[in-house]
Amino acid sequence: MNYDTLILHNGNETDERTGALSIPIYNTSTFHQKDPSRRQEFDYSRSGNPTRDALEKTVAALEKGTHAYAFASGMAAISSTIFALFRPGDHLIVTKDIYGGAHRFFSTFAAEFGIEITFADLTDFSAAVELVRPNTRGLYIESPTNPLMKIVDIREAASFAHQHKIISIIDNTFMSPFLMRPLEMGIDVSIHSATKFLCGHSDLIAGVTVVKDSQIAKKVYFAQNSLGAVLGPNDSWLLMRGIKTLSARMRVQSDSAMRIAAKLKEQSWVKAVYYPGLKDHPGHATLASQSDGFGAVLSFRTDSVRRAEKILQGVSVWSVAVSLGGVESILSYPCRMSHAAIPEAERTTLGITEDLIRLSVGLECWEDLYADIEKGAL
Repeated sequence: MNYDTLILHNGNETDERTGALSIPIYNTSTFHQKDPSRRQEFDYSRSGNPTRDALEKTVAALEKGTHAYAFASGMAAISSTIFALFRPGDHLIVTKDIYGGAHRFFSTFAAEFGIEITFADLTDFSAAVELVRPNTRGLYIESPTNPLMKIVDIREAASFAHQHKIISIIDNTFMSPFLMRPLEMGIDVSIHSATKFLCGHSDLIAGVTVVKDSQIAKKVYFAQNSLGAVLGPNDSWLLMRGIKTLSARMRVQSDSAMRIAAKLKEQSWVKAVYYPGLKDHPGHATLASQSDGFGAVLSFRTDSVRRAEKILQGVSVWSVAVSLGGVESILSYPCRMSHAAIPEAERTTLGITEDLIRLSVGLECWEDLYADIEKGAL
């Protein structure tokens, strides 16, 4: 089945009881037990809800996994998954250039919980071997990374993890399962901030963890049920509705991102453009080999901080906001928004400086979007 068709026909699109083409919203906290001596499929909505169940099965099918678990946010998915799979004394190797909220979680909560963290540049795994310790239990990556769009070779990461008998985890938010399916390349766990491209409409907060191993699945479900940061039925329904247009949105948004990146690259007031679709972007060939496109997120560096500030203040078509992945285009200032939680000295070392702007390209005409940036810049 073509992937576009799979998005709409994956076995979870029709209500079995009524034939409705939209899964009902089961707004209930508990379920009548017809035979108390035998457990039914659903008993309490924290443990399982029919609307959330349909969503989870849909995302599992799209990621080519066996199980998926929906959480109240992307960070709830990340933190619950980490606490499900690792214990105090375990060591994790983590991509250094990651989302600021994830960086904050690993450097504070996980560390205080007793999990040892090593942040590293994982664009070259030959150096990663030296990071492995006797207690190394996990590998956590982004590819492309946020916001500098560095590319990690996913097959190499999976091979590295299997060789050292550690669990590999990826944040696949930027690409979505439409463009990239890491589980097919050997990664053990794929996580999404479903708030972003899976939803696509900036109208809910959600996270999803997808796995392919039954033992890992049991641990993640135990954490989901025990910690209780589950996605409610209304948001589960909204997320399923958003997923139905995933392929249409990602095609248009990715194409526009490529055009805007190429246009920005020609401008004298732009010092650098970070978009893996550009052939001279480091890792371009690697991402091309492991995905079906290059995504709708890019970053660029202006020739001065003042220029960046003028763009932020001057745009009117772009929304200046936190987040990404919506149908409306969002311009973000990583050093003050998504990565503000990272100490300034560390941000500077990573290259997340005050002249850096991140773009999440939406469904508007790309020429209008570029003209709006240029108007602010000049």
